[in-house]
Amino acid sequence: MTEQEMRKRLAVLKTDHRDLDAAIDALRQTGSTDQLQIARLKKRKLGLKDQIAMIEDALLPDIIA
Repeated sequence: MTEQEMRKRLAVLKTDHRDLDAAIDALRQTGSTDQLQIARLKKRKLGLKDQIAMIEDALLPDIIA
């Protein structure tokens, strides 16, 4: 995967992460009692966060102090 492809993928993942966060907040505000759905969304959000971290680590060079 090229750097440009990684940056595009990172942007998509960050957008999806924000969208999931908004969906979770909306469910909570409506008083949803569907805790299973909220838990699934949170798990998916954490997976996206892990993918974001992996791509960011690959894009940033290691700095030796």
